[in-house]
Amino acid sequence: MTRLFAKGFGPLRALAATLMLMVLAACQMDLGGAGPVVNTKAPVPVALLLPYGSGDPNNDVLATSLQNAAQLAVSDLGEVQIDLRIYNTTGTEAGAADAARKAANEGAKVILGPVFANEANAAGAAVADRGISVLSFSNNTEIAGGNVFVLGHTFANTANRLVSYAVSRGRGKVLVVHASNLAGEAGRKAVEGAIRLAGATQTGAASYEFSQQGVIEAVRGISKQVRDTGTDTIFFTSDTAGALPILAQLLPENGVDPAEIKFMGLTRWDIPTQTLSLSGLQGGWFALPDPSLTGSFNDRYAAAYGGQPHPLAGIAYDGVAAIGALVAKGQSDTLSRENLTQRSGFAGVNGVFRLQSDGTIERAMAVVEIQDNKPVVIDPAPRSFGGLGL
Repeated sequence: MTRLFAKGFGPLRALAATLMLMVLAACQMDLGGAGPVVNTKAPVPVALLLPYGSGDPNNDVLATSLQNAAQLAVSDLGEVQIDLRIYNTTGTEAGAADAARKAANEGAKVILGPVFANEANAAGAAVADRGISVLSFSNNTEIAGGNVFVLGHTFANTANRLVSYAVSRGRGKVLVVHASNLAGEAGRKAVEGAIRLAGATQTGAASYEFSQQGVIEAVRGISKQVRDTGTDTIFFTSDTAGALPILAQLLPENGVDPAEIKFMGLTRWDIPTQTLSLSGLQGGWFALPDPSLTGSFNDRYAAAYGGQPHPLAGIAYDGVAAIGALVAKGQSDTLSRENLTQRSGFAGVNGVFRLQSDGTIERAMAVVEIQDNKPVVIDPAPRSFGGLGL
């Protein structure tokens, strides 16, 4: 364990789960409203579980960025005192479970991390009977529940934002296009849930084999389905490294006009930036965290550490910020489930967010349209949960 005590002085891998993850998550204890007793007048022990020691250099880079962001957040907490303790998970389930137990034995009142779903699930199970919540950096909602929360950007959250916006703009006939693999099915389920929640109409779901040839062979059928069902919006679950570029090129060539049929995406279309220049995606919509807040965090991180943060780093900052906001209330039960899931949520470097009673997360996001090869915010991310349907 590495211990980092600080008193602030300034302001401010796959998504799809395996059956085993779901079984373990279901076995975790329901903590109800209880939580650890916290002495807010002394430094509050907070464990940060990171994938150091895995032997994968990429995990070390990720872990360092998460640690840096968490430390930056601690320094922004003013008079709130956080005793941030670093534990290595080796990037494995066993390592994460051992780290969580050690953290609990050494007095941690809450656990931040781990990153990967299987690790987070194992960590939560290891301390489920200790009244300690695990605020994981995962975006896999299959592990959420019991004492485990997910802080990552989830498919469901993005889908809800985009479908509700589409409906508000008179586009409520949605066709879901997805790969016939675990990630694609997870994305399809998220979009279908959002369609039901927003009161939209699902005109169908079109799948393709996860290969270049599979996508090419599916395009004609997708085009026909769009015409036959009166679809006015296509929701793609693929990312820019997958089928999206092929679909964006071939669907317009097969009679699906993006000027008439709105294209929407479940993933970031601005990473890499070359995706923004695809002709088929002009006028398309995707969602992202408040870009002004994210840009400010990136600048501050670079000034403090001499480089840009990992895209997940802001989640570690947000976790510390939420804990700090609760500790500032001075309550002995400040880290109870009831307080962690407060309706007003928390302010983070990715915008406002709040934890749900089922362990999932709701994040305010901006809707972006690609215009002349550039991302343009057409509906800003709300700055609070006091309206705007949030």
